[in-house]
Amino acid sequence: MIGTYLRERLSWILLFFATQFLILFIVFIDSSIPVGSVLYIHLLSFLLFAIFLTVRYHKETKFYRSLADREYNLDITGIIQAESPFEKLVEETITEQTALLKREAAQNFILLEQEKDDLLAWIHEVKTPLTALKLMIDRLDDETMKKQMTYEWLRVHLLLDQQLHKKRLPFMQNDLYIEKTELEPIVFEEIQTLRAWCMQKGLGFHIDLHEEEVYTDAKWLGFILRQILSNAIKYTEQGDIIVRSERKGDQHILQVQDFGKGISAKDLPRIFDKGFTSTEQHQNSAATGMGLYLAKKAADSLLIHIDVTSARGSGTTLTLTFPKKNDFVDMKALH
Repeated sequence: MIGTYLRERLSWILLFFATQFLILFIVFIDSSIPVGSVLYIHLLSFLLFAIFLTVRYHKETKFYRSLADREYNLDITGIIQAESPFEKLVEETITEQTALLKREAAQNFILLEQEKDDLLAWIHEVKTPLTALKLMIDRLDDETMKKQMTYEWLRVHLLLDQQLHKKRLPFMQNDLYIEKTELEPIVFEEIQTLRAWCMQKGLGFHIDLHEEEVYTDAKWLGFILRQILSNAIKYTEQGDIIVRSERKGDQHILQVQDFGKGISAKDLPRIFDKGFTSTEQHQNSAATGMGLYLAKKAADSLLIHIDVTSARGSGTTLTLTFPKKNDFVDMKALH
């Protein structure tokens, strides 16, 4: 702040030194002026100017220090009261700008809430004809057509489900119900949901659940598994997908292992990034890059840690490490 203040007042300092130099020049060309007296006056002038700068520094920078130290938000209560006319001008400008930004932020928040509510309402409305369509597909006699239409119906269903949970994620903490949850019903329900897709690709599942209960929210765990299993099915062409659970120390883990294309080493650190699809299949317009991103966001709220091990051409293993019961003590949703 001292350097900034000196640069700000550089014109004053240069004017002072120019004045002192002018006086010395006059003394030099006019021998009738006593040099000793002039030097004494110079010394006093320098001392007085140094005191003046010190006092003015502490007085003039107090307001601007409060500006520099405040957090970058719309709270201006930490700014001290302005004293000089220029400080008051800055204060008025900041106050008016902050009030304008607060009004715009409030309006944008209302619009976003309205957009979210409209989208959620639309998704729920679409689910009704989608359910009716599924009943109609189930009544088809042509098995080939039935399988193809069921697969396309599932794609639409999964995209709607993904969009629904995407909008709910910011408010996920209000929707949690943490309890001892059985893994088997959740795993089998999600596999049943994706059955048509697996049948079309000729894929199977191998289930090996040694640990059957974990502390979590059943509904959101189902959503996380849905994204992971969908990803495994999408990138696997043959073989079984293995789902197993076990205990490691005092923690429970759930693994989903596929034998698909795998993930390259350069892509592995980015698979949970929003919108990231792949550097090797960048032209694939069907991929949205949202599934694992949403799964990771939901898992973080449930204190579930996700690890990924993979190599190109040898498949992928996603490991979910569940928290212990005591880890939920600080969560308001614990029941």
